Amino acid sequence: MSTGSKIIPIVMFLFINLVLIGVATVILLSRKDNTPSSQTPTSPEVTSIVQERMVRQAAVAGSFYPKNVDELSNQLDAFLNKADKVAGDGTYRILFVPHAGIEYSGQMAARAFKQIKGENYKKVILLGVSHQVYFDHAAIYAEGSWQTPLGEVEVNKTLAQALVGTDQNIRADVNPHQKEHSLEVELIFLQKTLPDFTIVPILISNASDQLITDLAYRIAANLDEETLLVVSTDLSHYPTEETARKVDNQTINAILSGNQPQFVSVLAKLNAEYSEVDTFACASKAVEVGLIVSEALGFTDFSKLGYENSANITGDTERVVGYGAIGVRGEVKPFILSESAQKESLEITRITLESYVNTGKIPDFNPESLQLQLPLGAFVTLKKQGELRGCIGEFEPNRPLYQVIQAMTVAAASKDVRFVPVSKDELANIEIEVSVMTPKRKIANWQEVNLGEDGVVVQKGTKSGTFLPQVAADTGWKLEEFLGQLCSQKAGLPATCYLDPDVSLYTFKAQVFEEEKVLH
Repeated sequence: MSTGSKIIPIVMFLFINLVLIGVATVILLSRKDNTPSSQTPTSPEVTSIVQERMVRQAAVAGSFYPKNVDELSNQLDAFLNKADKVAGDGTYRILFVPHAGIEYSGQMAARAFKQIKGENYKKVILLGVSHQVYFDHAAIYAEGSWQTPLGEVEVNKTLAQALVGTDQNIRADVNPHQKEHSLEVELIFLQKTLPDFTIVPILISNASDQLITDLAYRIAANLDEETLLVVSTDLSHYPTEETARKVDNQTINAILSGNQPQFVSVLAKLNAEYSEVDTFACASKAVEVGLIVSEALGFTDFSKLGYENSANITGDTERVVGYGAIGVRGEVKPFILSESAQKESLEITRITLESYVNTGKIPDFNPESLQLQLPLGAFVTLKKQGELRGCIGEFEPNRPLYQVIQAMTVAAASKDVRFVPVSKDELANIEIEVSVMTPKRKIANWQEVNLGEDGVVVQKGTKSGTFLPQVAADTGWKLEEFLGQLCSQKAGLPATCYLDPDVSLYTFKAQVFEEEKVLH
């Protein structure tokens, strides 16, 4: 046989073997993909991709709580059945809850979660401080789901993205969550008390004062009637039982004050007086965020739901950990700037406009109103003798409202391509209108728009357009004409673009006020 004739059988042999190896690989992968979920490993290091979805596996099942689903369910039921509801009016918006192993803090955690059992929260923001790794940003688990022995809970991707924005200090980051227990322990209680909900887990670590403030304002701007904020923290670590009760009582009272500076001051005082205590609230920075959120939204109804420490469970009075449960009730109202905040906004707008037009400089401000620190969008509209002279806005910013107002003032005066820049001679005749906007909400159908109440955004690819709510009143347009003009005039799309399934529609609310006409 010639050399050439020998090569052919060899090539065919290699080819057949490669095919067989490929088939075997496909079969193995297929079997792996169809492994029952009960056989999925629950190692703390594992975050798996299941059908292109990220699933965080339970990290502390079997250590902080039972891994067996029946044992866990029965233990949680026992805690909840023993807990009572606290009398009072209103809906809980924030819970401060302990997170130790449930044999130690489970009964106290149940005190908090019993208050919301059966309520109709659709979104829960879980906030804690990392006990495992150290980092300088806020780490948001922004998509996928979390799994415990009780099942999977979806991450609310829309809310997570609204909280992340484009701020690198508040970012999507799953890594710090992998081995952390403090949010997972709260999740199992939520699974037993709420019928249908999604989550947004957030961890912080070496958080600066600025990060604490920024995160709090971003949460406050996105907290609606369907959202609950759960702040996960234990209290004092490793004093005697007698000392624990003394210091924990002061820490709890500081939280009940609803005042973040007072809370920080009390912890500083305790640190100076009790050097033997490792910490007085292991997630104190998360507590600060919760207190700023409550202040920004006007929540003042704080309730102590219970307190105990590990000595109550173990009998060891020499080295204990404290556990407290606190609830905050309040009414989530459509966001409205107070009269004083409106006046301050208009003053900032006027001073910024005159400074920029006269000198080219943007003045610095330190607003008195806390509301002006919220990361809310705004449009600034300039008029001259009742006619439009410039109007530019920004949605969902990663900076405080007062800075947005300043930037949009400059833009409306100098960057609106429909007009020449405002001159010094015009300043005395310029009228100022400010529209402060809530975050956008995506809608499925154009008929969901409430004409005259909703601002609307249309978006397709890189093209988008926005009409403020007051446009409908100013023009007298009916809904179809309003949307048609928005598509063609503002977005450069066909007038019927709002009927296109590939076009995204968003609505938002706006509070509109102008000089000499501040709304009450």
